[in-house]
Amino acid sequence: MIQFKNVQIKYGDFTAFDNLNLTVGDGEFFTFLGPSGCGKTTALRALVGFLTPTAGEITLDGKDLIQVPVEKRGIGMVFQSYALFPTMTVYENLAFGLKVKKMASSEIDKRVREAAETVAIRDEQLVRNVSELSGGQQQRVALARAIVLEPKILCLDEPLSNLDAKLRVSLRGELKRLQKNLGITTLYVTHDQEEALTLSDKVAVFNNGTVEQVGTPQEIYDHSKTEFVCDFIGDINKLGVKAISQLNKVGASLDVKRHAYIRLERIHFEPGPGYLKLSGKVINFDYNGITTKYHVDTYGEVVRVIQVNDGRPIYKNGEKIDMYLDPDDIMQY
Repeated sequence: MIQFKNVQIKYGDFTAFDNLNLTVGDGEFFTFLGPSGCGKTTALRALVGFLTPTAGEITLDGKDLIQVPVEKRGIGMVFQSYALFPTMTVYENLAFGLKVKKMASSEIDKRVREAAETVAIRDEQLVRNVSELSGGQQQRVALARAIVLEPKILCLDEPLSNLDAKLRVSLRGELKRLQKNLGITTLYVTHDQEEALTLSDKVAVFNNGTVEQVGTPQEIYDHSKTEFVCDFIGDINKLGVKAISQLNKVGASLDVKRHAYIRLERIHFEPGPGYLKLSGKVINFDYNGITTKYHVDTYGEVVRVIQVNDGRPIYKNGEKIDMYLDPDDIMQY
């Protein structure tokens, strides 16, 4: 178990975070999520040992990590830039850390080939220079180089951000499978909400050097504790005073003085138990194959709603549309 206890990190007069408290369970895939500059990478670097906290403790299984040298913490690291040796072959990159540990050649060869197989690096790729590989292949090498040392903890700092969208999705699935198979406690830094929701057992949402919420992806998405988390995670509607007032007229008990949000998929096209109706006119729509997203003018405000394209006709601009929602699905802050 990893624990951050009242951790503070300062750069001169600037405080990156003042009182960080987090617990990461054994074998968890734990993601630090947030916008650029929020402190998530700083927290990861403090765990790895690249930064020393100005106050507080970081422990692993109850033992203080702060005084332990980086190379003895048992942590594997995959950087955004991969940080590979471009003039070395893939095999040499994977073997480098093992040679530093002065392991026997036979053991090095065994571990290198096992790690390569784990991340689907073929034998013929082992003899190629890293500079000859594609971005996706380099990402696999960086992962293999981290796991070949058999670390207790794997840290990944935006490892997929340099790849194209299709490859990111593909490698995301492989990364999740790999982590579950190896059972390594994994800390993952990203600003990509979809990535965090897809991969994680737990997510910590960072904002301006503070942790706004820690929870499962479902808890973070469906039961956002703060307005920042609610607005940052996924696509969401912010309902204006006119829409809130109309909902109150038909049975809701919402506070018009507080901000109100509802997820796009929580708005329906058919009535249901306890649902309230909002009517409007389609002013625009985005057809995405599987779904269509409508932009609906209702009481002078724009509300977006998603329809699954299951054979039903698609509403056109200017058409009237009735929307139904459960007031319990509205989050207020």
